[in-house]
Amino acid sequence: MIPAPIPADDEARVRALRELLLLDTPPEERFDRIVQFAAEQFDCPIALVSLVDADRQWFKARVGLEACETGRDISFCGHAVADRETLVVVDASRDPRFADNPLVVGPPHIRFYAGAPLLAPGGQAVGTLCLIDTRPRSPDAADLAILRAMRQLVQEELAAGYRP
Repeated sequence: MIPAPIPADDEARVRALRELLLLDTPPEERFDRIVQFAAEQFDCPIALVSLVDADRQWFKARVGLEACETGRDISFCGHAVADRETLVVVDASRDPRFADNPLVVGPPHIRFYAGAPLLAPGGQAVGTLCLIDTRPRSPDAADLAILRAMRQLVQEELAAGYRP
């Protein structure tokens, strides 16, 4: 397993995340409906709004996953946040970054992952809107465009609640 690199601006990134005042808050319909729609749109068993904190990723909204957080060190989302690009992993069991990851070799047995970075109002990557499946998948350009459009909906919700 290759842990996600820590961005050079991680301190500012984490500060921007915490200024959103979303960590450890109750579920909210405005985020829940987006992940529900994403799961249905992509026929994917797991969809998340994941926020990458200093040492964990916490799920603001989730469909198909019981856990409310995991360690940042094993997160797929940490890679997308560090690269600030949509991350697509077609088959995690064959990807050297993830093949021995506990989330691949054990529950939830991730094979496919697609995560579009979420940007805070100041432009820092603070998390992802992501899709996870237990089978390999290859999204096409149209699928990725839809995921990015849904990511924009989450970003609008982040900005709507932002009070610096």
